[in-house]
Amino acid sequence: MSARLILILAALMGALAVMLGAFAAHGLRDQLSPRLLEVFRTGVDYQFWHVLALLAVGLLQQHQRRLGFSISAGAFLLGILLFSGSLFVLALSGVHWLGAITPLGGTAFIIGWLCLAVTLVKQGKEHADSGKR
Repeated sequence: MSARLILILAALMGALAVMLGAFAAHGLRDQLSPRLLEVFRTGVDYQFWHVLALLAVGLLQQHQRRLGFSISAGAFLLGILLFSGSLFVLALSGVHWLGAITPLGGTAFIIGWLCLAVTLVKQGKEHADSGKR
């Protein structure tokens, strides 16, 4: 995935997170139970955090194109879709079986972070090895 695409998607996901947060604060406050409103807000929070991760990965990808950065970005995007998306739909619809999808998104987030860590370790090792020559 190109750095440009990662950064564009991060910007769009960031804008969407702001809109969803505002919707929760102003449109849903009187419509949902406190528990379901908290579920919705959790989805917004995780989306925001992973938008920041996407921005970082996009900037890293601009500096040095790596497959691991692309995989991390894809995992973060999948995590936003599955984790945050399932929480949004669960909160708005009350369909509780959707909660079974949420851990799949959490797993995607974890994979994204681990892939990012491995890619950075490999990048650092390659940089250190090139300095020994």
